[in-house]
Amino acid sequence: MNLINVKDAESRENPHGVDARALHDSEHALVSHITLYSGEALKRHITPVDVVFYVLEGTGVVEVGEEKVEVGPDTLVESPAKIPHCWYNESSEILRFLVVKVPRPTGPTEVL
Repeated sequence: MNLINVKDAESRENPHGVDARALHDSEHALVSHITLYSGEALKRHITPVDVVFYVLEGTGVVEVGEEKVEVGPDTLVESPAKIPHCWYNESSEILRFLVVKVPRPTGPTEVL
């Protein structure tokens, strides 16, 4: 068994300039923990694989393709491969969510 506390995982440099921590990185999948502070956002980007987001804390606006909705805790958002998507924290609170990429990407994420 392998246990990882998000507080012990190092924040990785990323094109969005936000707190992003890899919790699981194998040949099969990639799981990251993202924290967006008030006013922060993920840049609009395209991933080469399907992505699932799961909101842990806070409220944020997620945009997938042409759809844009506000979501809160305990909400799962599916984002198909090769569809532009992004996140915005327009609230005064912290927004935390998990990002699951399956299968693990072999190509780069394209920031738009």
